[in-house]
Amino acid sequence: MGKKKKKKRKQKQDNTNSIFAILVAALSNSNNNYSEFITKKCLNRLRLSLLSQSQPTLPIPILSLLPVLLNSKCSGGIAGLSAEIVGAASLLSLETNEQIAADAEIVRGLVSLLRNSEKRVLVAAANAVLDLSTTSVGRQKLLESSALEALLLIFRQVHRSSTLVSLCAGENGNEASLCIACEEDEFLVLLLDAAIVLINSCDIEQLLRIPRKLYESLFVFLKELWIKVQDQLFSGNIMRSNREKHFCSSKITVNSLAESIFRLSLNADQFTIISKERVERSIFSSNEGSFENFIVNYWEASPFLVRRSTDSLIEGNDIFTSFVQDELDILSFLNDVRHKLGCPLVYEQDIRVLKTDKISKKEVHFFPRISDSFDVKDPYLIYADDISKCEEAYKEGYTIALRGMEFRFECLANIADGLASLFGQPSVGANMYLTPPNSQGLACHYDDHCVFVCQLFGNKHWKIFAQPSVQLPRLYHPCDIVNGVEAESSTAECRQFLLREGDILYIPRGFPHKACTEDDGRTGSAEFSLHLTLGVEVEHPFEWEGFAHAALCCWNQAQKIHHHASVESFSGILNLMSVNLLHLLIGLLGHSDPTFRKACLVGAVSRPSDTQDWFYLNQKTIFDELIGKISADSRFLELLSSMEMAIRENTDPFQQMRWLQLLDWNRETLEGHDRKLPFTGAEIMFPLYAEHKDMAETAFMQVKSKFCSEVSFEDVIERYKMLLGKYKETRKQYMNGMLSLHCN
Repeated sequence: MGKKKKKKRKQKQDNTNSIFAILVAALSNSNNNYSEFITKKCLNRLRLSLLSQSQPTLPIPILSLLPVLLNSKCSGGIAGLSAEIVGAASLLSLETNEQIAADAEIVRGLVSLLRNSEKRVLVAAANAVLDLSTTSVGRQKLLESSALEALLLIFRQVHRSSTLVSLCAGENGNEASLCIACEEDEFLVLLLDAAIVLINSCDIEQLLRIPRKLYESLFVFLKELWIKVQDQLFSGNIMRSNREKHFCSSKITVNSLAESIFRLSLNADQFTIISKERVERSIFSSNEGSFENFIVNYWEASPFLVRRSTDSLIEGNDIFTSFVQDELDILSFLNDVRHKLGCPLVYEQDIRVLKTDKISKKEVHFFPRISDSFDVKDPYLIYADDISKCEEAYKEGYTIALRGMEFRFECLANIADGLASLFGQPSVGANMYLTPPNSQGLACHYDDHCVFVCQLFGNKHWKIFAQPSVQLPRLYHPCDIVNGVEAESSTAECRQFLLREGDILYIPRGFPHKACTEDDGRTGSAEFSLHLTLGVEVEHPFEWEGFAHAALCCWNQAQKIHHHASVESFSGILNLMSVNLLHLLIGLLGHSDPTFRKACLVGAVSRPSDTQDWFYLNQKTIFDELIGKISADSRFLELLSSMEMAIRENTDPFQQMRWLQLLDWNRETLEGHDRKLPFTGAEIMFPLYAEHKDMAETAFMQVKSKFCSEVSFEDVIERYKMLLGKYKETRKQYMNGMLSLHCN
């Protein structure tokens, strides 16, 4: 048996050597028809052996000829066959695929064929690109050789808009793959397959480098395709077989299609920016409701009602005008919204249908499969049949709550972005609540973000209970504040507000509240209500604790530049570890002192030349107050013990501060100086620091005193606003992607 295997291997080797020799001879005399005939015959034989896998790998001699063959000036047959060989060999093994991808000449030759005028060559090249794209190395090498740009250019020339779509179940039964019919044009489907694979392999820089004019036609086409996919998914129209007449099978999945649209949207101008000045005028227009009065007396401290006329919602300059229509029919509202919420809808994430039981005061969900514990791994999906039941639910007193509306409506994205800029925060979320007469939707609860309730239609009665804790809840973090039921049954202060069309109610984070539709005493009967909530989401870096951390980083970096301190010396270790402990102190104050938890609005400061601006002075006053609290605190031993425990338990005491690496040091950091975060390597230096406790405490007090006396509010603002800009840019890219998927 061993002799037979050796004999077969020798025969294959002899065949390969023969093919190589014949190809070399034919290529050296390529000006006659016979040489072309021989070359094609050899390539065909090699292609068939690769497809049958009788050829286990592509020999290096043959590999070395591929660049010449791919760039053959003879008839397209040689170049096309060479592309087919590249494709077949790319599927042999991971090693062979990466070997081909590593040869820049082969990849460039393959990409050059995507500019060929013969369709059979284009088809062979596109297929080979798709085959080479089966590995990450192959995809990256193709991107580096501008394969995606070449595919986009072809698509601009051949695409059609009359595409039919059929969905069929994927191999795992969970993910739906797409069958696309383009009037039986398999080439268009092939282009889509290859382009989407490469688009979804791009990093941000690669995506942003693609000229918009080049991908615009594909982007529009994909969005049209997505609308048809949504319709079929929403209706549950998924086939079990993709062998429909006239339909060409595709490798595109629902997820990959959505991802490609999302990626191409990152740099798009999906929404119009509303200036923060216009937002301020729309909400805080009266003297009593001035923005200055609101910030000084109510922001994160007390509820605040802005009375506005009903006509304000239809005035041309009002920020809500583009969203509000003259009249609203419940059925048409639901039918309109369901096409903008995803496909299908995910319960809790996109929509909730619920009411509060009047006796138990607990929330009851309309859909019976919804349990108290929402499972992210196995979400409950809402399809067209379920949406049609929402009218029935509404008539039975259930509120329809729609979440993430800023991702579904461009006009709400505009408003959310403008409101975020007004408060110097990265993001604002938007939810909408449709409540029938004489009903309560959500049970009494508090939010971890500040809320502006905008009454669009009807009336709603609100009860807001006193803040049970002076400490504000943090975004996405559990809080020890009492729950809504306890707040409702307590004897704590309760303020009541009746919101009419046009009114806006501000509710600070941490204040328990509930709302219901009942008779307002004017009409003699209760009305339905539609209101929008805009939630100002204060992330950790944009609390005052975050600004204090940024201030310490800026000050410490300036010390390194001006004093050339060396971390390697003992004094350098004392200094750096003291800065580390000072960061821990600021973190402890963030847990215990309410002011450190409040939102920092410095990102909204316009940096006027006159520093007597009230907003600038307001923020500087708060900063000075925080620095005073840091200066007065002397918990050195507690900080030392906390650091020691974290190292012993192998936990990171600076985990919540890692965002500081996003601060920009490029302008003022001298070349050669350490740009790392101050707490880098703290666990290595700590034993030496703790060993000399007295000297360490003296160094800590000196560093703290020096920081508090030298830190400049103005020096921090620029870098802090750069940090905010990075967060807002990421948010904008995410918003663009979501709007592309949901706004049709």
